[in-house]
Amino acid sequence: MRVVVCGGGVIGACAAYFLRRRGIDVTVVERTEVAAAASGKAGGFLARDWCTGTPLDALARRSFALHAQLPEDISGDWGYRPMTAYSGFVASDGDARRDAPSALGWLSDGVVIAQRIGTAETTAIVHPRKFTSAVMNAALAQGAELRPGRVTGITRGTDGMTAGGVEIDGDLVEADAVVIAMGPWSLLAAQWMSLPPVYGQRSPSIVYDTAADAPAEALFLESEEDGSAVSIEVFPRADGSTHITALSDIAPLPLDPAAVTPDRDAIARLQTVSERLSPLFRPERIIAQQACFRPVTQDGLPLIGKVPRSDGLYVATGHNVWGILNAPATGEALAELIAEGATREIDLSPFDPARLTPLDPSLLQAR
Repeated sequence: MRVVVCGGGVIGACAAYFLRRRGIDVTVVERTEVAAAASGKAGGFLARDWCTGTPLDALARRSFALHAQLPEDISGDWGYRPMTAYSGFVASDGDARRDAPSALGWLSDGVVIAQRIGTAETTAIVHPRKFTSAVMNAALAQGAELRPGRVTGITRGTDGMTAGGVEIDGDLVEADAVVIAMGPWSLLAAQWMSLPPVYGQRSPSIVYDTAADAPAEALFLESEEDGSAVSIEVFPRADGSTHITALSDIAPLPLDPAAVTPDRDAIARLQTVSERLSPLFRPERIIAQQACFRPVTQDGLPLIGKVPRSDGLYVATGHNVWGILNAPATGEALAELIAEGATREIDLSPFDPARLTPLDPSLLQAR
């Protein structure tokens, strides 16, 4: 059996890795580079039980366990470490707590910590680009192929239903199965198969060099800006960098992931907010100012499973803020589904692409 995985992000990398563990021939197609989009610019935060009571719960718990296991199975250092998580807020002007010392010593006065929301047993972090690259390298070391190029078509067999292969810049690569894992760019595959729409939500972020000064404490804070609440997420990583994100917006999705850029005003606002949080977040410590598009669906749940009215076509996208967390279990489940026709660890029925109305392909013609 030969499988072509379209997309070299974290979902595609994990799918390739678990397929190769089963001895299945795999070719990964990537137009830009591995982890070029959200997989390289996300926060990398992991939570075991934050999806309790939702259809994502089993997927998140299995994936959290796999994240803890993978450092023993794959060589490389992607900064996996357990961490504590806190929620709180930034005191506004006139608040009596504005000049009060924070409960966490590395934060500025007026950063009020309300409660602990994660422990070293329930929350952790990875460096997303390093994690994605390590998993992809592990798949390649086991015999997978990484082919640069742009997907320009999906072909069918003589019956018109089964997968035939993938056109890469016009050249055909034959395949028994095809996996679409291109994040928000997966919507382009609706030209060739029945897929629900996938949207991109842009998230700006700033990465600071905080060396060993920022402890393993993730922050989920609320701040008031111009009369409206802003949610801020702060993720100190094991490599001495700290990722801060806020102010997500909707913007046109570029055709090329390499063309994604942050809104300058959003970055300026985010920098101002960041500098209020801690003296560690100074302009000279900025490593990167960036943005990524998170893939989202109409109902907020990912698309994982067989493509409707097709045989041998699969999709895995739409993970929104939990892409890094849920990638290992998604890759494992896809490998089981492709190899055995069913999954063992995870029930994928809540994520069946057939639950949503497919996109009208004519809407893509203008692109």
